[in-house]
Amino acid sequence: MNLLLKYLGLCWFRNNPADITPTKSFMWKTVAFYLISGIIVEGLIADPADGTIEVSLRTIMAFSSVATLLLVIKKWGNFNQLFTAIFVCENFIMTLATITEALYFWMVMKHVEDSEEISIAIGVFLVVWYISIISYILRQMFSFKTSHSVIMAISYFVLTYGIPMLFMDI
Repeated sequence: MNLLLKYLGLCWFRNNPADITPTKSFMWKTVAFYLISGIIVEGLIADPADGTIEVSLRTIMAFSSVATLLLVIKKWGNFNQLFTAIFVCENFIMTLATITEALYFWMVMKHVEDSEEISIAIGVFLVVWYISIISYILRQMFSFKTSHSVIMAISYFVLTYGIPMLFMDI
């Protein structure tokens, strides 16, 4: 639980991911939660089979992106720390996104007039927060300039969400 709290501190821009060492068990539980929660969210949005494929593609893109970055900057030894930090924070944001979907469903059932706008606003906020977290993690871990880490976080977001989404549209 202490390890989880340290990683969740990253979502609030506290702690340094370089100072947190995940156990193998914790890393795999993080990946499992990522896959399961992603499949649930995508299954609520689209067909469960398509959602499973899209989440699998996102996972592959996430691992590939992290691995490529670390190979380019010659910091391969930080792979477990970086992917665990990103996945824990992504799991946190995904949990909030799932709650947002439930809130949207509830608002639609209650005939709340601006339910779609409220849901979209929360979604935009979560995406901006997510990109900010990834930027923070990269900046803390590798001492990148803020502008560099923001560009890399946006690139990571596009790679892990955009490419699988485009693939699914083909």
